[in-house]
Amino acid sequence: MDTTTGKSAGGRLFIMMVLEFFIWGAWLPLIYGYLPSLNFTPAQISLVLNAFPIAAIVGMFFSNQFADRNFSAERFLAFSHFVGGLAMLGMGCTKSFVPFVTLMFIHCLLYVPTLSIVNSIAFANLRDPQKEFGPIRMGGTIGWVLAAWPFTFIFVDWNKVHAANPHGLKDWLGTVLGSGLAGDALKLATHWTFVVAGIASLVLAAFSLTLPHTPARKKSEGAVEGLAWLEAIKLLKHPFILVLWIVTFVDAFVLYCYFNWTGMFLGEATAKGGVGIPGNWIMPVMSVGQIAEILTMLILGATLKKLGWRATMIVGILGHAARFAVYAYLPNQPWLIVVVQLLHGVCYAFFFATVFIFVDAYFPKDARASAQGLFNMMILGLGSLTANSVCPWLMQEVFVKRQLVNGVLVKVAGETNFHSMFMLPCLIAIGASLALALFFRPPAIADSSAVKTEH
Repeated sequence: MDTTTGKSAGGRLFIMMVLEFFIWGAWLPLIYGYLPSLNFTPAQISLVLNAFPIAAIVGMFFSNQFADRNFSAERFLAFSHFVGGLAMLGMGCTKSFVPFVTLMFIHCLLYVPTLSIVNSIAFANLRDPQKEFGPIRMGGTIGWVLAAWPFTFIFVDWNKVHAANPHGLKDWLGTVLGSGLAGDALKLATHWTFVVAGIASLVLAAFSLTLPHTPARKKSEGAVEGLAWLEAIKLLKHPFILVLWIVTFVDAFVLYCYFNWTGMFLGEATAKGGVGIPGNWIMPVMSVGQIAEILTMLILGATLKKLGWRATMIVGILGHAARFAVYAYLPNQPWLIVVVQLLHGVCYAFFFATVFIFVDAYFPKDARASAQGLFNMMILGLGSLTANSVCPWLMQEVFVKRQLVNGVLVKVAGETNFHSMFMLPCLIAIGASLALALFFRPPAIADSSAVKTEH
């Protein structure tokens, strides 16, 4: 352990987490509405969006272990964020599909392994990881929230501000915050999200060199993990694990429906069925969910004790259903749309965080890493991959508004049937909660004999 481990190291590890998730949070929320404005086809959009989940799957099988065994963690972090940051900056400077998707794959293949690397650095350099890791990891959630706020000043219609000619700081600030970009102007300005993410990545690359030295693990120490994914697959022989694994896939799909569609829905004009939120407030509104996540995590332990595993997870899934129902039926109530973002904390903590706690409680120590990887592949990999493949097509082809022209239904370009579109993930979430209620039957007592893998 680094001799400086303590308050100084803890502060650096916290900043590391803030920057790590700031990068992701800066570009992800608005990319779904940005790509169609570049005139990419649904297939091209899906390929760009799927760079991240493909990288997550590759990471489970190959890149995470390769990085862990061959490089000191802080140097790998510095290299990955330096190259990945340059790729991000490149995405902010091009609107052509081939260079854009190439740069996205470069960034994601280097960024995704760092999600595990930052955890490794933290665990290796904390005196009491069980006690200290939670507050350090909370820096990631704070980083995601912070990523939203620069854009309240970037996505501003400055011509409108100059025309208003505000006097005094208070008047100027109020005019700026109330003059967000909208429509095509907002989509054109979205390239700044990649620039901001790229700059943050380069900052983290430099900052990584100040982190405590965390050497590469020896191969003998990681030998058991060589076929970790095979060990993980064997766990599916247990019916309750198979049910939870499938429901996790469905819930991850629903989660990425939220990411695919919410930003565009919030910014769309009310005349077209959207919420009409100014462009500079879309990301802050979505960040309300991460703020709620912090608060929800604080009550998760008490909730699990009161409701139990199954009921807590069901509440998490139904949080998605409630949010999409509000989207579908009350889009003309902006205040309610903002408030319902709080459910994101319930959705994440009560389902996804609970799944990982469940795995830690029910699986013997030698199977936990395999099980965590199995579920993480569903959340960051297959669930996201499926949503990113289907959602652009659904939005542009299936849930497009149509009108009768000479007796033939014709698409209304650029207008979405939000009600029908949001009812789809709402009903899927309700179905997943019913499946969990009916078929998820874990052993009554969690002990090391609850789950066994075949060796």
